[in-house]
Amino acid sequence: MIITQKESSVDRAFEAISRGGVIAFRTDTLYGLGADPFNREAVRRIKQLKGREENKPILIIISDYDQLHRFIDDVSPAFELLAKHFWPGALTLIGRASEGIPEEITAGTKSVGVRLPDDDRVRVIVRSCGGALTATSANPSHVAPAGSAREVHSYFSEAIDLIIDDGAVESELPSTVVDVSGAEPRLIREGVIAWAEIEDLVIPE
Repeated sequence: MIITQKESSVDRAFEAISRGGVIAFRTDTLYGLGADPFNREAVRRIKQLKGREENKPILIIISDYDQLHRFIDDVSPAFELLAKHFWPGALTLIGRASEGIPEEITAGTKSVGVRLPDDDRVRVIVRSCGGALTATSANPSHVAPAGSAREVHSYFSEAIDLIIDDGAVESELPSTVVDVSGAEPRLIREGVIAWAEIEDLVIPE
């Protein structure tokens, strides 16, 4: 089911997530598949929908910075520096996962990627659903990410509980992903934010 994003759609999103459902919504980058990250069955369902390999973790978006402690207890200095500089923004930071983060999220890595989106409309949805949602791209693996609600529907049809239409995405790039769980920041995926910009900050001349 596709509904237009408005005030009432936030309530519909909450209802779907609280029942253990999966929704699709526009994030600050691409359309993503959202579920309660602590609901193992819902996360497994996302992996089945995408045909995603079991050894690939699933990233999280949060509504507010204070939600971070639910996922990462020990924030490294590099994590803190990059978060302070780029959040809210299209930068996913990987840190050591807190106790209790489901294996379905970490995929055995003992780490988790988290992002604070620079989009009030996105954060309203996430906040209404408990402050955190999965946000893996809304597409089957090895297929182009969906840039609109209609594209999401063409991929998954009625297999998703709710698709929230908030227009087409403004960028075809995903978030940049940087692993800051260790001593040195490590680029996992370059996206909206250039790696060179991050290097300038964390590796000064």
